[in-house]
Amino acid sequence: MRPTTLTKHRSLVLTLLALISLLGTSQHLHADGPTQMWPGAIYSPTIPTFQDVLGYAVGERITTHGDMLRYFDALADAAPTHIKVMEYGRTWEGRRLIYAAIGSQDNIKNLDTFAANMQRLADPRITNTATANALKAKLPASVWLAYGVHGNEISSTDAAMMTAYHMLAAPEDLINQRIRSNVLVFIDPLQNPDGRERFTSRYYATVGLQDSPDRLSAEHNEPWPSGRTNHYLFDMNRDWLAMTQPETQGRVRVINHYKPLVVIDLHEMGGDSSYYFAPAAQPFNPHITDRQLANMALIGRNQGRHFDRFGFDYFTREIYDAFYPGYGDSWPTFYGAAASTYEVASARGAHFRKASGEILTFADTVQRHFVASISTAEATADNRQRLLSDFYDYQLSAIASGQANKKQRYFVLPNRRDRAGNDRLASLMTDHGVEVWQAQVDFKACGKRYDAGTRYIDTAQPRGRFATTTLLPQVDMSPTFIAEQERRRARKLDDEIYDVTAWSLPLMFNLDVDNCGKLPALRALLFTDAQRQVGQVFNADAAVAYLIPWGDMSAGRFLTAALRTGLTIKSADKAFQLADQTRYSAGTLIVEHRRNNDDVSEIISQLAAQTGAQVTGVDSSWVTQGPSFGSHHTVTLTAPKIAMAWDSPTNTLSAGNTRFVIERQFNYPVTAIRTKTLKTADLKHYDVLILPAGNYASTLGDRGRDNLKVWVKRGGVLITMGSATAYATEAGLVALSREAAYREEPLGTSSDETDPAETIEGILLSSRAAMITNTANQKSDPDHVPGVLAHVSVDTEHWLSAGVNESIVGLITGGDIYAPIKLTDGNNIAWFKAEQDLLASGYLWPESQRQLAFKPFVVQQDQGRGMVISFTQEPAYRAYMDGLNVLLMNAIFRAAGHATPMR
Repeated sequence: MRPTTLTKHRSLVLTLLALISLLGTSQHLHADGPTQMWPGAIYSPTIPTFQDVLGYAVGERITTHGDMLRYFDALADAAPTHIKVMEYGRTWEGRRLIYAAIGSQDNIKNLDTFAANMQRLADPRITNTATANALKAKLPASVWLAYGVHGNEISSTDAAMMTAYHMLAAPEDLINQRIRSNVLVFIDPLQNPDGRERFTSRYYATVGLQDSPDRLSAEHNEPWPSGRTNHYLFDMNRDWLAMTQPETQGRVRVINHYKPLVVIDLHEMGGDSSYYFAPAAQPFNPHITDRQLANMALIGRNQGRHFDRFGFDYFTREIYDAFYPGYGDSWPTFYGAAASTYEVASARGAHFRKASGEILTFADTVQRHFVASISTAEATADNRQRLLSDFYDYQLSAIASGQANKKQRYFVLPNRRDRAGNDRLASLMTDHGVEVWQAQVDFKACGKRYDAGTRYIDTAQPRGRFATTTLLPQVDMSPTFIAEQERRRARKLDDEIYDVTAWSLPLMFNLDVDNCGKLPALRALLFTDAQRQVGQVFNADAAVAYLIPWGDMSAGRFLTAALRTGLTIKSADKAFQLADQTRYSAGTLIVEHRRNNDDVSEIISQLAAQTGAQVTGVDSSWVTQGPSFGSHHTVTLTAPKIAMAWDSPTNTLSAGNTRFVIERQFNYPVTAIRTKTLKTADLKHYDVLILPAGNYASTLGDRGRDNLKVWVKRGGVLITMGSATAYATEAGLVALSREAAYREEPLGTSSDETDPAETIEGILLSSRAAMITNTANQKSDPDHVPGVLAHVSVDTEHWLSAGVNESIVGLITGGDIYAPIKLTDGNNIAWFKAEQDLLASGYLWPESQRQLAFKPFVVQQDQGRGMVISFTQEPAYRAYMDGLNVLLMNAIFRAAGHATPMR
């Protein structure tokens, strides 16, 4: 026995020694990491390496946000004449957002002059061709390399650091020399610090003796929420249109300042893939020019040359399209840049075992992004003159395109019904770089009359294409692409639509925006935030009450501010008219002197100024039509305590978007409760509970379901959104029924209805199409809708719709369709319009359009002293469905006022 034991011990020792040797070898291989990243490069010792500053080699460890800042500061200290590091904002969690400019000594010294000259080149109305040619002769080209918008796409930030190091430390490299002489390289090394810190802290908390390559391991499976999103759980690569997050807002300001000619957004994808770059996949946004697409392909070809040299696999023209204008790789095209997404297979840690058995390392992914970055900068340098010329020509063609549009040149933003929404749209377009004008006189256009102060946009401007693609109700995908998607559906194959097919801002904001080809000569000023409509109090010394008409977000923010201040507020369920013949809409807020302190008038004035609300003081409460101030149709609104399900299985984006809208747009606090806690939690202290999208069945179980039922019956308001409504339906929390796909004719017997061991009645199939049809399940779900805008009708006589227009627009995604709730059970508050009127924007499958007609968008069901309100789609989707905010506020604040909880 003894010899056997010794042999085993000896074998174990040898194994450990081999492992130590392997680890030592691995460290040794990283010791000259920069040289391995770009073989043959000779680096100056005056520029600090990763090892010098951070204590590890490039690709050896995932760099945190703090260490990234330290490294860029060290580079700036070492080479102040060739790199300048600047801050462009702070995240919700207070982390610095920086970018670095790298180039020749003259270009770095003259950064402000460069920015001013790019602004001149971007506007042919002030810069004629001769002047533009002179600018193009001396201006450097510019490229913006953006890394890490998704915080768990980890390689790009370290690649950004390696790119900066290589450009500064290898001045004799021939490619570097061409880049530094001809290009200003802007590096945004980490677009999402909050998400990255979430990922890195959790990753290193799970790593043991050594990093595991197993995709089943803890470090390769992030807990909820993943590091992809920012603090408010936004996918910030979709935020470029609505610009709701500070990270996006700061980035857009800087890019608009410099207007880089090439913009690249570097991402990661599944670890079993390879590397993706331009040309992009179909469909293309029709407002992107052929020349821009050609420049993206030109840069892609140069990258392919380098990847072939390094032996890297790659692919193009698949998956990632250029249709939606709110990505980091599509938004820049609308000021004239050539822009693209790069995607590398992700190790999501130190090592990852691919399905092929190959081990993908973090260092591998860093190198690929680094090589792609240098390749892009090289292509920009080699095509400096072409890119500058195409940029100027883009501005010329944008103006000419607007001038040639005799039917849709102008967008007019009338101030008819939603002052706050009008301000929001005008400010947003200005932040995007679009010129918005404000008329100083009354005028007539588009067959209508407009008051002084009306805003309008002339698309004959450099940003005219962006205005057109975001303000028109419809942007079409190519007929060829649509035909292919319908062919695939007929074959029961997945469609190739990557994201939403509709994004019209006026529709999403539910604003009236008129569009016509001609405006009279007008005296007008460029709109700025200084021209935003201010709050006012009429008859500030009123003796009885103050009235705030309900229906826009200025009134909504007034309500939340007033509730948090402690004011007692009523709200009318129905419209009413005072003795002076003034009519007030349903939902109007009523702040009475007798129910509040003596300083109520001062508080009202302060809140009006803060929120932009219009307030009218009244000296009498005598009502001639509609409910009186003391009617049971006029409810008292208390400050509700709001809880929200948080954690798995809650959909991350739905939870984050909804919480953001309530906290940052409504300015009202939300308490996030771990979902599993809801199984047994005593919720009596909460008035409202929101279930964002998610399937809660397995997490809550019967006990959690029963707990929610009891809470609702005791006076709670349960709000379900999107797929959470499917859970509520199946759990019996709301009396809805989800529909299977409608079929004109029954199919043959399908496998979901028959025991496979049994024989079935024989059938005859006459064609391949018949075979495909017969293979479909009899009770399959409706086809998934990738994202369209749809017209919705509203029951304006119900208290839940107070202040909401009779026709609104909602966004449809997914395949859930519900039958209307029975009148004996509840109320259909809002429903999709008839088939021929349903589609507002985007591409909707014909079968879905037929089946969605007159199906519910919002239902309400009383249960005991409380109620359930179910949105069949998500009202806070990406926080850009502003036109649904009043309805969502009603579901929270007015519903809490109508519930009668047991206190």
